[in-house]
Amino acid sequence: MKGYASLVKPYILWMSLFIVVPMLLIVLYAFTEHGNALMAFRFTLDNFMRFFDPVFIKVLFKSLEVAIITTVLCIIIGYPIAYIISNTSERTQTLLILLITLPMWINMLVRTYAWISILSDGGILNSIFEFFGLAPIKMMYTDFAVMLGMVYNFLPFMIISIYTVLAKLDRALIHASHDLGANPIQTFLRIVLPLSMPGVISGITLVFLPAVSTFVIPKFLGGGQYMLIGNLIENQFITVGEWNFGSAISLIMAVIIMGSMILTRKIDRDASDTASVEGGKLW
Repeated sequence: MKGYASLVKPYILWMSLFIVVPMLLIVLYAFTEHGNALMAFRFTLDNFMRFFDPVFIKVLFKSLEVAIITTVLCIIIGYPIAYIISNTSERTQTLLILLITLPMWINMLVRTYAWISILSDGGILNSIFEFFGLAPIKMMYTDFAVMLGMVYNFLPFMIISIYTVLAKLDRALIHASHDLGANPIQTFLRIVLPLSMPGVISGITLVFLPAVSTFVIPKFLGGGQYMLIGNLIENQFITVGEWNFGSAISLIMAVIIMGSMILTRKIDRDASDTASVEGGKLW
């Protein structure tokens, strides 16, 4: 056992250098004033108080709104896809999941740039419209472009989360519901949907958390005029040079994200308990 313990040391070193140390620096910058000398820090809460300016609060609510809409759209689109895949043969399931995860092998920045070439005024989509004699439509730098990019990039997380649960669903429960006289709609609402809720909750976590803090998609598909909380943090670090204020915003978002994770875990446990009760009612 002691021999295996030594294998953990490189991972501890890696986590310390690239996770713990950067987080400690963010905390230090967040609670100190701008322009401090290395060994003469002056601690302050002004960086956090500054965030509660109505302008920044509006950016936060806009980010939450976009993340919630993205999550809801991913559920509406992803659940039927996951359900259909889970009801195909095993070979077909493997192929379809591969096709869904294939775009995720490509960097998000490259995928976002691809949408620019599709949605721009002289892009592929408007070229198709012109070919069929239709008037071109302005799609770049709009809410539609940003939402499309968000859903496209985060939809696979929702599909895979829901599919993983549906694929493991005990088919005997479905057959039992049919034997007891339930029609397909009743079977879905009373059996499949409750039992798949843990996958839905996991998908919500995997979609909402990155969506609320992303900055690449709004920056490129929104034309730089679509300001979300991720863009605000990037702007403070790279453009303005306000590392202290940017760190404070990062900590505030970290608290919001951790709170969201705690909430979703609680809902996930409740959903699992409800699913067990619903499944037990059949017997």
